[in-house]
Amino acid sequence: MHKFNPDRIQIGISACLLGEQVRFDGGHKNSAYCQQELKPHFDFVPVCPEMAIGLGAPRKSIRQVRIEGEIRVRSADGSIDVTEQLQSFCNNKADGLGFLGGYLFCSKSPTCGMERVPVYKADGSGGFKEGVGVFAAALMKRFPHLPVEEEGRLHDLVIRENFFTRVYAYHDWHCMRLKGLTRKALTDFHARYKYLLLSHSPAIYRTLGPLLAGDGELEAVADSYFDGFMTALRHKASRRNHTSALQHIQGYFKKFLSGSQKAELSDAILAYRQGVQPLLVPITLIRHYLREHPNDYIAAQVYLNPHPDSLRLRYAY
Repeated sequence: MHKFNPDRIQIGISACLLGEQVRFDGGHKNSAYCQQELKPHFDFVPVCPEMAIGLGAPRKSIRQVRIEGEIRVRSADGSIDVTEQLQSFCNNKADGLGFLGGYLFCSKSPTCGMERVPVYKADGSGGFKEGVGVFAAALMKRFPHLPVEEEGRLHDLVIRENFFTRVYAYHDWHCMRLKGLTRKALTDFHARYKYLLLSHSPAIYRTLGPLLAGDGELEAVADSYFDGFMTALRHKASRRNHTSALQHIQGYFKKFLSGSQKAELSDAILAYRQGVQPLLVPITLIRHYLREHPNDYIAAQVYLNPHPDSLRLRYAY
């Protein structure tokens, strides 16, 4: 029985991506990136809905078919229809996955595709890329803020960085909740995420402070805050917003740095803004100055370390 682990993030994953031979043809879609790069950082929780309902492997392939306005899941020849059985499993399985910090789906699957799943007409024509996998839909409906992605989309470095930023933030939120929700815990959490939120959505960030300053019921405030928080992080951070966040942090050092050091940091931020250097360059310089001139508020900023450097995610910008 899985449960939330504050010390180790658990990520759900389509079993075929881990090399399990669960596909309709008895094969797999083993992901070298998941196996080699991600496994040291996360505990994977593999799921294959089709195997779970007893279809076996190999098996007849199943697809989504639109019949009189309803999506059915069945074999191409119509001899197998697992719609109700699959829906029941997916709903029940999703209910038990509240401990996860994220999920990686296999694309195009009628059960696990996150988007653009082929949907056929009753006569077998079509294959319009308009569907969502049955299990993916159930999980996203049950946990709308759970970070989810398709493994193939992680080849896009910006999508990859955004996904794992959300994974670590989502886990951090639940660790805070596990310790006990208080107004101080909530305001401290918000303070730590100031510059990360500003780099993703300044507009949403500006709504969250007044929300916390109100006198609403604590649980309701927390729920509204979390909704805005995760919505902000779904916005991909822009070079412009990163530059603004970096310049705000730079201001904390103006009384302590020499003229040449100020110029060095300004040049690093400008080079990043112009696309000459990756974000990691000014971030590394700020970390260096922070060691020389400690500042508790800046040191606590998640923006400087939203995920482990060993994941090599900040080369995307």
